[in-house]
Amino acid sequence: MEKELEELRRSRPKPTVGGDFTLSDCFYFTRKGIENIVEDEVTQRFTSEELVSWNLLTRTNNDFQYISLRLTLVYGLGIIVRYCILTPLRILLVAIGLTWLVIGTSAVGLLPNWRIKFWLSEWVHVMCYRICARGLSATIRYHNRENKPQKGGICVANHTTPIDIVILCNDGCYAMVGQVHGGLMGVIQRAMVRCCPHVWFERAEMKDRHLVTKRLKDHVNDKTKLPILIFPEGTCVNNTSVMMFKKGSFEIGATIYPVAIKYDLKFGDAFWNSSKYSMVSYLLRMMTSWALVCNVWYLPAMHQQEGEDAVQFANRVKSAIAHQGGLVDLQWDGGLKRAKVKESFKEQQQKQYSSMVVGDDSGSNSD
Repeated sequence: MEKELEELRRSRPKPTVGGDFTLSDCFYFTRKGIENIVEDEVTQRFTSEELVSWNLLTRTNNDFQYISLRLTLVYGLGIIVRYCILTPLRILLVAIGLTWLVIGTSAVGLLPNWRIKFWLSEWVHVMCYRICARGLSATIRYHNRENKPQKGGICVANHTTPIDIVILCNDGCYAMVGQVHGGLMGVIQRAMVRCCPHVWFERAEMKDRHLVTKRLKDHVNDKTKLPILIFPEGTCVNNTSVMMFKKGSFEIGATIYPVAIKYDLKFGDAFWNSSKYSMVSYLLRMMTSWALVCNVWYLPAMHQQEGEDAVQFANRVKSAIAHQGGLVDLQWDGGLKRAKVKESFKEQQQKQYSSMVVGDDSGSNSD
């Protein structure tokens, strides 16, 4: 704000004492208002990114117009291949992966807590996730594997889709954090926790911040347990940016292992718009895409610096992930996907502008 207002005020000399108000300030707020009405920074992060060229998927060109007979034939052939050949095979592979995950983890959970149990647990988890990844035709390229998360730490990554878990667990095993569910998801959760110390919370417990923090601290303090996998944005973003990280996982004092994930839209859009598609509908869309292609970068471990609070630490990690993944670094809260802007943020902007008009010295004297 200050830099842009200074550009507008450049033609008018600045008083030697205190701040001031100029009529040109109105142009700044008017322009910002019009820009946000046309296209703001936040809402466009919760819709699928537009492609530069058509990738022969109907969902990326709803206004399809006839171009040529050759292109129409290629498009028709693609539908036959994707829906009649690839999709049934993918559904079969995912079903095999989930079934083996439940059976394998339940069987390993019956073993005593010896070293072989933990080895078998990691082997079963990774194998099942790799089978599920084959069911999505996932092609993943991992970079800087020497920086992979270690036991006793916390792995944080940008969040585009629930499939992010499958992508990361193809290359290593993690302890999950989440709410206890019912139905099929509940069966999978109960089977997984029998052989691996995942951190599941009841719905009422999720609201108890101190209890959540204590459970996470107890986990990371045990250096024999797997690293925790957390997505601090708290919601899925369309892989064009990284939004505000919640500070909870950065208050624990554990080593943070940042990971950047970037998907290639040419083969299929991995973004899950949860307000538009159910989980089943989304998975079917993914299984009828060409493939799931992405790059994963492991960044060097990061620690909280002296004098740095949890919010500053979270922002530093977020900036590193955004820079590595070629994503836009935004300060906005992903919770705006379903909620309004907090009054505290509005007041912060108002105070910032009033300090420019009234002047810092005047403001301090009035207090």
